[in-house]
Amino acid sequence: MLFICRLSIVPGLVLAIVAPVAYGARPLVTDDASLVDAKACQLESWIQKNRGSTEYWALPACNFTGNLELTFGGSRFSDAEATQTANVTFQGKTLFKPLKPNDWGIGFVAGHAGRVDGAADSQWYAYVPASFSFHDDRFQLDINAGWMRDSQDRRDHLTWGIAAETLIAKRISLVAEVFNQGEDKPSFQIGFRYSLVPDRVQVDGTYGKSLGNDNNGRWLSLGVRLLSVPFLP
Repeated sequence: MLFICRLSIVPGLVLAIVAPVAYGARPLVTDDASLVDAKACQLESWIQKNRGSTEYWALPACNFTGNLELTFGGSRFSDAEATQTANVTFQGKTLFKPLKPNDWGIGFVAGHAGRVDGAADSQWYAYVPASFSFHDDRFQLDINAGWMRDSQDRRDHLTWGIAAETLIAKRISLVAEVFNQGEDKPSFQIGFRYSLVPDRVQVDGTYGKSLGNDNNGRWLSLGVRLLSVPFLP
């Protein structure tokens, strides 16, 4: 999948806008070198609770051609003062080499994330996801390297992420990652992924923190991922 996760109010708003630019299979922000099945769709949705704010996400994605996954979705951000901000994300993803068991894969992703009201704080971005499979997919390493253009400060930023996924039981995986999407300090999160219905319904949760910050830089997230059978023409 594309991909993609997830604070004080200001850092939380930044993360709310840019976090989906690199979402792999929930709950990771770091993307992997895989796609939704050809002619199929998925929905990733989650709630992220930050210190003083809450984020609500919904990111539908479909693979229309077999090697082009398109995501179009958004989020709503609400802080302690009841200020609400709606964001929208569009992203395309393709693979140069699909990931296979005990092998590696690589792809390319580009997209845009911004506010529905047209405010200046939006981002264009692109990155390369690479994945490495070990022990028949029981352990996977994902690495991202990319670029983001912030329209508010009119600056270019380097983005990166490193994630590990470990299958500890038939339906349970542990995940951990560290990533930076243009902020001064990187962030990390750890969590789990549980398959209620293999290859169709997944639930997950994470604990995350922005490195270098106090308790204001922490968050919790709970999410669900739904995958369809191929049905597109």
